[in-house]
This record gives sequence, C-alpha cells and structure tokens, in this order.
Amino acid sequence: MEIDREKFRRAFPHLAEEIEKGVQKISISAVRWDVELGEQLASTGTQRDPWAGYMPDAIAFIRRCDTEEQALEIIDYLERKGRITHEYAEKLRRQLREKGLRSFGPKKEPGYYFRQAGYV
Repeated sequence: MEIDREKFRRAFPHLAEEIEKGVQKISISAVRWDVELGEQLASTGTQRDPWAGYMPDAIAFIRRCDTEEQALEIIDYLERKGRITHEYAEKLRRQLREKGLRSFGPKKEPGYYFRQAGYV
C-alpha cells in the first residue's frame, strides 16, 4: 500500500512526527522463522532467571559462529541428528546464503548468557 506523505501527515499528524523523529524506534537485528519459539524467548525475559528452562536452538548455535562454513557445519549436524527438519535446515541455509551470517543476529561472544542475565 502506498500513501502520499502529506496525506499521511494530515491524517496522522502525531504518528508522522514520531516516525520522522525516530521516537519508539525498534531495530531488528535477527530473523526467526519459528514464530512460536520467538514468542517463547521474548516472554522469558520477565522471569527472575531469564534462562530458566532455555534450550538453545539452531540460531543460538549459529550466532556463535565466526564463519559461514562453521554455520553450515552446525546446520548439517543438527539436521543429521534430527534436531531440526530438512525443510528448516534448507530455510537456514538459504538465509545464510542470501543474507549472510549476521542476519541471524549479532555474534554471541563467550559469557553472553551471563551478561544478559545480569550475572556479570
């Protein structure tokens, strides 16, 4: 849908102002194909221990990689062990090939989970 900028500004003056000033701006630094898992991960931040019951998924492992070759090894391994389906593995490979390693999110450095939980 396309709308004229002035028409939008007249119809939604406050929203237009917020968009122009970047108020409440949220940057997207990763893509998750599994919506249910993404929602689950987003909701765990309200607990006292944000990592309680957390099981790393394919993307968590991929984000630890330094190279695309390492990420492919992770995807191949998880598929071979039955941790992810062939279809999901293909989606991950396609994303890796087309958008690059960091499309899964910034690199998780050692101590990432401790820092996120506020232990360090």
